[in-house]
Amino acid sequence: MPSTAHPALRPLRPLRSCARRTVASLGLAGLAALLLPLAAAAQDFPQRPIRLLVPLAAGSTADIVSRFAGQELAKLLGQPVVIENKPAAGGTVAMGDLARAAPDGYTIAFASQGTLVFNQAIYNKPGYDSIKDFRPVTLIGGVSNVMIVPPASTARAPADIVTQAKAKPGQVTFSSGGAGTSHHLSGVLFARQTATDLLHVPYKGAPQGILAVMSGEVAVGFFNTPTVISQVKDGKLRALGVTSLKRSPLLPDVPTLDEQGIKGYEVNTWFGFVAPAGTPDAVVDKLHQGFTRIFASQEAKDKLVPMGFDLAPATSPAAFAKIVADDLQHWVPVVKASGAKAD
Repeated sequence: MPSTAHPALRPLRPLRSCARRTVASLGLAGLAALLLPLAAAAQDFPQRPIRLLVPLAAGSTADIVSRFAGQELAKLLGQPVVIENKPAAGGTVAMGDLARAAPDGYTIAFASQGTLVFNQAIYNKPGYDSIKDFRPVTLIGGVSNVMIVPPASTARAPADIVTQAKAKPGQVTFSSGGAGTSHHLSGVLFARQTATDLLHVPYKGAPQGILAVMSGEVAVGFFNTPTVISQVKDGKLRALGVTSLKRSPLLPDVPTLDEQGIKGYEVNTWFGFVAPAGTPDAVVDKLHQGFTRIFASQEAKDKLVPMGFDLAPATSPAAFAKIVADDLQHWVPVVKASGAKAD
């Protein structure tokens, strides 16, 4: 006798094997149809201008390098590269914008040890996770910093600043281009290793912080070699030491801080470029190849090396990612132990 149950209540019949294969094929075909446009878009990248976010002010090392890279990348890729300086809050504004940008390669950023590593320790809520929110593209190089004082300063060596700081705890000032920058952390490390208490005075950007030293508005500063080399050579600033373990070939007569008794003191800031997490491999590869070609060129050597920029050998995205991860493990505990916080 035929069943009188409502069709909706009857048990479902299992799909036959051929039907299952048909459904599976349709599912894979549908997935492929969705992925093909994305793959094609990545292969055809770029088809419109690229935004290059710079987390530091115009005139800073980051800005100098980014403008050079942007001009050369535009020639290689056939699309304009628009530089957008966002120096607020130690670079967290720019990097936060990148973290929220579409992962299509049309928004990338200049990144540094300060923005990817130091900020994770110095800000309670930087607005991004350096590991989860970004895809490293390439490491391009780095710079040491120079400890500088005004020409009228009585300090002739780092030891003189130590003496002044011990005589007036918390009153000897040092400037930076913003909380979390290498300028800031250089001062923090100096104070920690000399058991002194310096007063941090952050400025909107490195150029303003350097001017504050030149005018005597602050007592001392630690700034990237490319941004102070000309002022030092012109006598507008006095260099007390360099933050690398080896002397700078551009300032051969200026000893390192390590040489002058602050043993083990070293700050060498690295730089690179990153894209939002989820950016397709094809896009990252194209950007990586472009930047690698640019910074291996004679033009890069001629322009950046005389300014004090140390060019890195070709570095894969994976190798750059490991550098970021390793530095986070090393520096975050150091910065937190120092008590340094964003102002």
